[in-house]
Amino acid sequence: MAAEIVNPRSDSTGADAGSDGVSGSTDEGFFDPAFALHRGGKMAVQATVPVRNKDDLSLAYTPGVAKVCSAIAEHPELVHDYTWKSQVVAVVTDGTAVLGLGDIGPEASLPVMEGKAILFKQFGGVDAVPIALATTDTDEIVDTVVRMAPSFGGVNLEDISAPRCFEIEARLKERLDIPVFHDDQHGTAVVTLAALRNAAKLTDRALGQLRAVISGAGAAGVAIAKILIEAGIGDVAVCDRKGIVSADRGDLTDVKRELAGFTNKAKLTGSLEDALDGADVFIGVSGGTVPEAAVAKMAKNSFVFAMANPTPEIHPDVAHKYAAVVATGRSDYPNQINNVLAFPGIFAGAMQVRASQITEGMKLAAAEALAAVVADELSADKVIPSPFDERVAPAVTAAVAAAARAEGVARR
Repeated sequence: MAAEIVNPRSDSTGADAGSDGVSGSTDEGFFDPAFALHRGGKMAVQATVPVRNKDDLSLAYTPGVAKVCSAIAEHPELVHDYTWKSQVVAVVTDGTAVLGLGDIGPEASLPVMEGKAILFKQFGGVDAVPIALATTDTDEIVDTVVRMAPSFGGVNLEDISAPRCFEIEARLKERLDIPVFHDDQHGTAVVTLAALRNAAKLTDRALGQLRAVISGAGAAGVAIAKILIEAGIGDVAVCDRKGIVSADRGDLTDVKRELAGFTNKAKLTGSLEDALDGADVFIGVSGGTVPEAAVAKMAKNSFVFAMANPTPEIHPDVAHKYAAVVATGRSDYPNQINNVLAFPGIFAGAMQVRASQITEGMKLAAAEALAAVVADELSADKVIPSPFDERVAPAVTAAVAAAARAEGVARR
């Protein structure tokens, strides 16, 4: 339904037009506040210096600006001090994997990218610019972002479908000396690890004692598997539509073949339900529905992180019958695994020290810091902070900055 149909413009002359110019109704009396909120977009560019008179103008623009340009030309590193570069992230998408909507194209992705940008600002103090590209070609995306990079201090890749997202991120990291971060992969992974650390602590177990099963071998599933292995989990099996990703399967993509090489130490085969038998952790990033009988076969004091939106793979009411800790991707249940807990602070920390990249160590540090925020307040309904907890961004920012220095990728 077009926005103009749902919420007539302020110049609408129809009898049903709203007096406030936004909250008008159709003949059916229908009004959707989502359209009202989005009219005109959710963000704008605002100057940080005044231009009140000719003196201000001569400093902000010509001739004063020429001095700054000449200085940067002589000493390129000054661009970080005298432009917005060190404070601004490009939020880049091709519109092929937008939320649960799929391949809806670059224009339709813009409301989500705008939303991402305002979350960067509100939760991390980082400015961000949404950039929706009219191409799905991997080479064109990489070349376009590389050409835009001089204007930005970091690149957040968003809602790009797998498996292209893996190659795009890897190639950009090779070619750019600024942080490149695919949030659908790593933001989800960081928050999942933080919640899992606290769930294990709550039940007096170490990560090394746990066997996890991940439903979904796309961007998020692969990244979660990698960070859990890095963090020292006992074992993890990843499942796709055809079952457990194992080395003996002949239908694996390159990404899944690599995945099979470092997961599934137990050499399990079969279906997701087979993998869940005796498992300590379920992590859902795929959609679909897991039968209750399979959940019932999980280990005692298990954890169910069913993160598909809007319908979790295992409904919380079912999960609570068997699991000690239940988490979802929804805001109306406790323990929301929400990427906004990670990406604003990760970029803020990386850009604070002008890091050349975001390393695995920086992601692990972010997860540890996030878990520590509520470490003294743990309960089954609180293994992860709320996105509105004001302690989150400062904790993650500081941890990521410190990790960047420790790993030698900080430049100040």
